[in-house]
Amino acid sequence: MDNNVTQHKRVHYKGISRIDSKTTKGWLVRGYKNGKRYSKLFSDRKIGSSEEALNQALAFCKELSARLKAIPADPRAKKIVYSDVRNTTGVIGISRLTKPGKNGSKLEFYSVTWRPAPGEQKCTSFSIRKYGPEEAFKRAVICRYNGLEKLHGRDIAVRIVGEDNVRKYILNDGAEKTQGGKIEICATSEISTKARTASTVIA
Repeated sequence: MDNNVTQHKRVHYKGISRIDSKTTKGWLVRGYKNGKRYSKLFSDRKIGSSEEALNQALAFCKELSARLKAIPADPRAKKIVYSDVRNTTGVIGISRLTKPGKNGSKLEFYSVTWRPAPGEQKCTSFSIRKYGPEEAFKRAVICRYNGLEKLHGRDIAVRIVGEDNVRKYILNDGAEKTQGGKIEICATSEISTKARTASTVIA
């Protein structure tokens, strides 16, 4: 990798990420509006150099920002909460709880809640004693993701659950069958080749 790329990687560009996978090298521009993701990759190889790819990415990022500001805000999207400092699991809607068991024992579990309709709330849980902490959390993440995807679509589901959790617990070589069906969300390093199905790609 040349010195220019190494230097630029140390600098944070808002809305722009560096992609350096085995098959893809370039700059990815991303923006969000009303729960939707907009993205475009600027490939080093296609453009000719990493320096020029970054220049084009910066120009497009500025253009994208203006275009997103012009899109009317969706009141429904404002009601969606993506993070909460009080949450200890890292995923909104998933809580690690304890309840009394028999003979004074304590039963730990991950609780998953969601709202299929206004004023309606549902809940399920996954026992840590039964599944172990890692598997119980994995099942909770998959359950939460599937519920969010049905209600709000993949963009919002990925943002709330978190890309790291999606890659770790849901993805398997780019896709994995779960209780809710087949999920096809590309990992970050695969965005360029599969155009990330959980995003709106701008030409």
